Amino acid sequence: MAALAAAKLTGVSKSSLSVDEKVTPYEIVTGYNNYYEFGTAKLDPAKNAAKFQTSPWTVTIDGEVTKPKTLDLDAILKLAPIEQRISRHRCVEGWSMVIPWLGFPLSALLKQVEPTSRAKYVAFESVLDPNQMPLATLYHAGISFPYLEGLRMDEALHPLATLAIGVYDEVLPNQNGAPLRLAVPWKYGFKSIKSIVRIRLVEKQPATTWNNTWAKAYGFYSNVNPGRDYPHSQKTELRLGEPILRQHRDTVLFNGYGEQVASLYAGMNLIKEY
Repeated sequence: MAALAAAKLTGVSKSSLSVDEKVTPYEIVTGYNNYYEFGTAKLDPAKNAAKFQTSPWTVTIDGEVTKPKTLDLDAILKLAPIEQRISRHRCVEGWSMVIPWLGFPLSALLKQVEPTSRAKYVAFESVLDPNQMPLATLYHAGISFPYLEGLRMDEALHPLATLAIGVYDEVLPNQNGAPLRLAVPWKYGFKSIKSIVRIRLVEKQPATTWNNTWAKAYGFYSNVNPGRDYPHSQKTELRLGEPILRQHRDTVLFNGYGEQVASLYAGMNLIKEY
């Protein structure tokens, strides 16, 4: 784990996929979080995850692949150059941020296992450690654990789908999903699963936590869409960290990434297939 021994990450290049927008202040990105395994209030994760142990850490990638693997964090960090990827982040709750993730395309990891022709979807699973996560229960959080998410294969292979291992210029804080998480910027934030321990490539659409919890509100795709309520209006958002008069703004389809990702959904009804 030498690559993660220091808090700072150096020698990181800026990705051409970054947006040219003011980043949200560090204290908001790392202090205002949804991570229900550590509590449902926004300030809970930073407090309750402070002693969460993320070393050693391995990720198993299996399913419809020819070369299933279990990789430790050192091996994952050697798969591709680490980039700074400044991305918009839009929560289904109606707030948004601009976050300087550090990571690389998820596709670099998936290609290591050589997906078969039957691999149509990618299923993700978060860590569940009752000893370190006593609040990770249906009673405390209102959702079942372990936390599950999924993408269609072409979504997962898209260059914007990021495997993030840091934020700003340092490794991920525990409350942000250490030691590695997804960042899928054209989708609502709950799709960007934290603290990943397993990735399965599967033929059929996998179960996901929020879709299982309330399917009418949380679809499998959950692309940012001002025309589709979840269940409240999604037409506007509140950009955290901005002056009061600049916080409120109109939400844009695909969170403003339509030029890059709209072709993935050609022919789909984005209201019904949400």
